[in-house]
Amino acid sequence: MQHVVRRCRLAKSLADVIVATDDERIAAVARSFCRVEMTREDHPSGSDRIAEVAARCECDAVVNIQGDEPLMDPAVVDAVAGALADCEMSTAATPLRSDEEFESPNVVKVVVSAAGRALYFSRRTIPYLRDSASRPVAEQLAAFPFLKHLGIYGYRRETLLRLVRFPVSPLETAEKLEQLRALENGIPIAVVKVNYDSVGVDVPGDVGRVEALLRTRQ
Repeated sequence: MQHVVRRCRLAKSLADVIVATDDERIAAVARSFCRVEMTREDHPSGSDRIAEVAARCECDAVVNIQGDEPLMDPAVVDAVAGALADCEMSTAATPLRSDEEFESPNVVKVVVSAAGRALYFSRRTIPYLRDSASRPVAEQLAAFPFLKHLGIYGYRRETLLRLVRFPVSPLETAEKLEQLRALENGIPIAVVKVNYDSVGVDVPGDVGRVEALLRTRQ
């Protein structure tokens, strides 16, 4: 978590970095190096959790960076924040590169309009390549620029507070993807395309891999 905070503080766009949590164990660790805001335990998503904090803070916008992203690129944070100048909500995506990511429901895919707005997010691979679907994954990856969604979100403050007043949406429930609540309720999401590829700590087996990368970068 401390690595996440350090990376966020390298971003030029953020006025403050806050750890928002409902777990006193996390708060006890984070207080030694960061401002902490305690939240309710019943939030259905990260957007709902940070909205509770944003409601009691003076700010123009919020960037939600996941606490399991110790390698987060500060430039990605700045790009997502910068996209809020032209859109109510923003996020990031990067080219989908591997067979494993192509097949994995844990790797979220996104399709984007010509104007750079999200059309849809899914745990399935989208779009479906009708003429290439029976071909090997490597050929499908070569045939279309598939995008992998990165779990970072920017919101204008008033948009975030409006978003969480909507009930959890049907698509959000089906895919377990909180950003679909915004799309279902007509909130546009700008998608910034970046070269950074997320390496998060999602399961215990990721710890050693990320620690090795941290040692290399240091």
